[in-house]
Amino acid sequence: MIFGCFALFNFLTSLILGKYLVQIGAKFMFVAGMFTSGCVTILFGMLDKVPDGPVFIGLCFLVRAVDAIGFAAAMTASFSILANAFPNNIATVLGSLEIFSGLGLVLGPPLGGFLYQSFGYEMPFIVLGCVVLILVPLNMYILPKYDSAPSKDSFWKLILLPKVVLLCLAIFSLSGCLGFLDPTMSLFVSEKFKLPAGYVGLVFLGLAVSYSLSSPLLGVLSDKMPRLRKWLMVFGGLLTALCYFLLGPAPVLHIKSQLWMFVLMLVLIGFSLGMTGIPLFPEVISCAYENGFEEGLSLLGLVSGLFSAMWSLGSFVGPTLGGLLNERLGFEWAATIQGGWPLLSGLGIGIFYVLETSQRKRSNLQNPPDTNEERAHLLGSET
Repeated sequence: MIFGCFALFNFLTSLILGKYLVQIGAKFMFVAGMFTSGCVTILFGMLDKVPDGPVFIGLCFLVRAVDAIGFAAAMTASFSILANAFPNNIATVLGSLEIFSGLGLVLGPPLGGFLYQSFGYEMPFIVLGCVVLILVPLNMYILPKYDSAPSKDSFWKLILLPKVVLLCLAIFSLSGCLGFLDPTMSLFVSEKFKLPAGYVGLVFLGLAVSYSLSSPLLGVLSDKMPRLRKWLMVFGGLLTALCYFLLGPAPVLHIKSQLWMFVLMLVLIGFSLGMTGIPLFPEVISCAYENGFEEGLSLLGLVSGLFSAMWSLGSFVGPTLGGLLNERLGFEWAATIQGGWPLLSGLGIGIFYVLETSQRKRSNLQNPPDTNEERAHLLGSET
């Protein structure tokens, strides 16, 4: 419930902050978000000293809500700053930074567990919050100030584009698929394969390592060959769906669940999530440019806010719906149903691009682009 509060506040805050990024300032929003997130992380570690009851529950919700605001501010501003600083290599930069996301997924649980076991409940939160706060003055010194004029473009104009709707569905499906694994996978692995608690965390490494290693390569490929982005997203969605169908596996396939197959599917999921996720951000920006949006930091704020909001929505729906399905139907059916989201997004994006390509070919046949140029050339030669 508290995690759902965080995701919903993150969803709403991302949309608002993305809209007013230029007015607030990208650098100030990023630094203020980091400072807020660091402070409330430390406060969350102190909540065990609060008396039980309504006060404790209320403070938990309050701290997580403020943390969501700080996190949304930092993430929305960071995406905008990166896209503004590296306009021709957005996917490459994002893919390279995902290495550190993978490192966080790999090192976070064991380090947090060590600090908790050695020093108590408060220490993991205090250490993490202090690390974030140390980075605040460093970013204040390094980051330049980004000035830009606000544009008249709005979220509604961006969201109502059919292509952006499908890309938002892809973002939602990726986040939902990752969020689904948080409350369900460890229970399934420990019960199905009888693994000790210490080995359960190692199973997560397959997804984290494959995602962090493949993301930089997929980012370079996406920037060097922009026409390949759409097919990376299509096949990434289909591969993610296939992996979730085999993760259980689906009962209708009548395949015996084995540990090696489970780990292999996690490795492929990490790769397929990178195939879909890395090209998404530059593809939304390209779609906005094609539909007449003004270039600049204001547009990047809209796209960053929309991206963060859709990711937060998936982070809320994935664990909530996945946990309910896992409790009612079991992990095998829950994973199969969860795989329907990337299947739907992959097929939808594929159909859209096929129709778009065929429509462009018909329009080019009806209105050849070089007709006027040929006439001007002939008239010039006659005179």
